[in-house]
This record gives sequence, C-alpha cells and structure tokens, in this order.
Amino acid sequence: MLLLLLGIIVLHVTVLVLLFVSTIVSQWLVNGGHTADLWQNCTSGSIFHCLTSSTNEWLQSVQAMMILSIIFSVLSLFLFFCQLFTLTKGGRFYVTGIFQILAGLCVMSGAAIFTVRHTDWHQASEGTSYGFAYILAWLAFPLALASGIIYIILRKRE
Repeated sequence: MLLLLLGIIVLHVTVLVLLFVSTIVSQWLVNGGHTADLWQNCTSGSIFHCLTSSTNEWLQSVQAMMILSIIFSVLSLFLFFCQLFTLTKGGRFYVTGIFQILAGLCVMSGAAIFTVRHTDWHQASEGTSYGFAYILAWLAFPLALASGIIYIILRKRE
C-alpha cells in the first residue's frame, strides 16, 4: 500500500512539474531565433529581446486555463494529504480526484484553444513549429486525467 501511495504522489508531482514548466517557459511556438509563449515573445540574435504577448481574448483564456490547471492540481495534492489523514477506512478520494480531473480538463482546454487560434497571433510560416512547453502541456493532460481517475478508484486502507 505504501508503494502505491508513493507511486500516486510521484505521478501527481510529475503532473505538477509539467504544468508549471509548460506555463512558465517561453517555448510554445518556435521559429528559428524567435520563440513565443503565453506571456512574452522573445527574439534571439546579437541581442536577446522580449516583448509582452498580445492581449487577445483567446490568449488570455489560455493563460487562465493553464493557471487554473495549476491551482486545481495543487489543491488536489493538498486535499489528498488532508484526506489521507482524515478519511475513514474504506472511504474514497472523490474530492481529490475531481479536482485533478478538473486540472486535466483545464490544461486540455487551454492547449486546444492555443492549437486552434495561434495562427491569429503569429502567422503560420514554413519554419514555425510547436515548442517543447506546448508538448508538455498536452502530455500533462492524460497524466492528470489518469491521476484523477486513480484517486477516484482508490480506497483508504489502514
């Protein structure tokens, strides 16, 4: 049972790290020396220069979804530890699982909106590709859902 709890905690912390990195790092779109993310656009060359991102409504919704996913995941981890010590024997971690599933749905919504609308912000060119932070956001989605489902299925034992 201890090994199972350790595995669940490692999975949850992995999801949190993926969410933090994908939200913070400036690598959602990459085009040679130009990178763009949710917060700023950077150009590298002889001088590294960053400008604030656009104020498009869709970009602000992506920012909000990514921040909400982090909040839900942190809250879910906190609730898991609280329920671990207060839940009666045989009880399920429903609240923890629901918050983790909400985190997964938020990151999926944010990444999907970015996928559909990023051409409104940066015109598609031949060298433009998705960066690793964008891929990490999509990777966090199934891991968060799996973690949430595991929490819902999990029963507390002595």
